[in-house]
Amino acid sequence: MGQQEKVATSLAGTVSEEISASLTAVDAELARRYPGDPGTRQPVHTVYVPGDVFEPGTLRSWGDQALAALDEHAPDAASFAAVLGIPEELAGPVHDRVRAKLEREPVEDLRIDFEDGYGPRPDAEEDAAAARAARLVSEAYASGTAAPYMGIRMKCMEAGVRDRGIRTTDVFLTGLMEAGGLPDGLVLTLPKVTYPEQVAAFVRLLEAFEKAHGLDAGRLGFEIQIETSQSILAADGTAAVARMIDAAEGRATGLHYGTFDYSACVGVSAAYQASDHPAADHAKAVMQVAAAGTGVRVSDGSTNVLPVGPTDRVHEAWRLHYGLTRRALARAYYQGWDMHPGHLPTRYAAVYAFYREGLEPAAARLAAYVAKAGGDVMDEPATAKALSGYLLRGIDCGALDTAEVARLTGLTRADLDAFASPRRGDLTVTAP
Repeated sequence: MGQQEKVATSLAGTVSEEISASLTAVDAELARRYPGDPGTRQPVHTVYVPGDVFEPGTLRSWGDQALAALDEHAPDAASFAAVLGIPEELAGPVHDRVRAKLEREPVEDLRIDFEDGYGPRPDAEEDAAAARAARLVSEAYASGTAAPYMGIRMKCMEAGVRDRGIRTTDVFLTGLMEAGGLPDGLVLTLPKVTYPEQVAAFVRLLEAFEKAHGLDAGRLGFEIQIETSQSILAADGTAAVARMIDAAEGRATGLHYGTFDYSACVGVSAAYQASDHPAADHAKAVMQVAAAGTGVRVSDGSTNVLPVGPTDRVHEAWRLHYGLTRRALARAYYQGWDMHPGHLPTRYAAVYAFYREGLEPAAARLAAYVAKAGGDVMDEPATAKALSGYLLRGIDCGALDTAEVARLTGLTRADLDAFASPRRGDLTVTAP
């Protein structure tokens, strides 16, 4: 031991106390506005089905149609990998996991659509469809056949359809309550939001429903679909989407980019409306920054190029969808929208290749961080958080197995959760 240093200070203890007191309101505001990621599973996609099309067997039908497309257009691992450009060493693992996923859980998040995919209908018809949707969702959860997340997209809060959207929401939620209560995986999607006041109005609607049924305040959350230019940049030059998150009063769970409505809104011609257009990149970047740290997640949109027809056309559509999905993942948009059963093989192929090709490097970096072993990259706590989040998302969607991650990192699932949590406190790492 060397000579003990003399420690001297110049400031009175009251200085620190006064500074802390002056920042008390800021501390509370930071905790309220930026609680961090909720730590729950985020689905890799959202599938939407019109309200009059959804049936008890819809989820299984999507999986079966996706498997049939694989059998017809890429019947083995090598041919599937060749179409998509998946490296040879990943061809077998990705193909096998995609098929297993389509057999076990083809859809992670389903939205029964009463907006654009459903259109205007007589009130009695939409009432009946909303009540039917509630019954089928309740039955699916009761029987164990539900997707992990399910819900509806109602009509928006604009004047022409507002009353209809409110009524459909009421009919659907009331039907769930009468059938036994709200399922844990319930998700509501509010489309075409333009002003924060529309978000605030939807909050009032959910508050009223909670009070009517004696539910805990805040039980009902919802996603905000970003489909208009005004939701990105308000008339006063501010980022309206940030104000929308605030107007949701803690109920916003996601921001979902609407590829085609937003593209049309800013004047992109139909031939160039896509999720990789510069206009789309700008909107999603603003969404991403506005949502960072708030616990609100960001989802990419969809492609309307369907993998149907002869094999060469299916392969072309698959390559497009695979490329868009991989591009989104690299930009930290971990969720997107799928419009057709034929999109499922490439959704999962892209997601699984993304996580499997990064498994060993991510695991090694995290293990080195935990062991303080250094290596050729000097990682910080924020990077350890990102690495653990990456591995957790891979586990949740089926790309990775808990056991293989534990073997490579020396960490349990609980350890990964602790690293990924922004407010984990002191972390104690346990052996797997």
